[in-house]
Amino acid sequence: MKTIGLLGGMSWESTATYYAHINRQIREKCGGLASARIVLHSFNFEDVVALQKLGDWAGAATLLTEAGKGLERAGADVILICTNTMHKVAEAVAKRLTVPLLHIGDVTGAALAQAGRKAPLLLATAYTMEQNFIKQRYAEKFGIVALIPDKKDRQSVHNVIFGELCQGVVCPQSRSKFIEIVEKAKQAGADSVILGCTEIGLLVGEQDLCLPTFDTTALHAQAAVAFAMDEMDMTFRQSA
Repeated sequence: MKTIGLLGGMSWESTATYYAHINRQIREKCGGLASARIVLHSFNFEDVVALQKLGDWAGAATLLTEAGKGLERAGADVILICTNTMHKVAEAVAKRLTVPLLHIGDVTGAALAQAGRKAPLLLATAYTMEQNFIKQRYAEKFGIVALIPDKKDRQSVHNVIFGELCQGVVCPQSRSKFIEIVEKAKQAGADSVILGCTEIGLLVGEQDLCLPTFDTTALHAQAAVAFAMDEMDMTFRQSA
């Protein structure tokens, strides 16, 4: 079994979900008391958010790179950035590492393509919805055109992520709002929905929504397990 390196704490709420997903799948595959080989660097999320707000993505790339190098020294065979938003710097980080960086956009795009979905609604932070670092990857590598909510709904989604989910708060009213946003997107032609922030699965899942749902946290964790168990398609062994 290979060792999985997690760049986490962004937020720790979703990192805990990664840890649970990965270990649960390893136990299911291996049985008994088996669990995953994991090394984790957990950031103080306040430091990362401060760089986001400043638009200091070069500084963020340096921060994640140094942590990634630490995971390499600790024995990681593959590295995951446990957040969609910080994949804005994934290419810069991957170029400075010696082990593969498993890109969340690639595993999500592959799952969408396999399911024949071409027009997913992307729910995420404003950074991820409004900038192109994830959407362009879906388009260029998989021919998928991600849709996003209108400006008011984008702000609502962003506020729920940072103001509630990243702080461990799950509100029924916010769940209802997300359901409403997805229903509007379906009427506008969306054929699926991407839970494109690693905390959103804490609030809603496919059981709540009117469209096929692709949870980036679960897909990323599943791909990490496949890598660790030498079951991964070679396509995803390459970094950004």
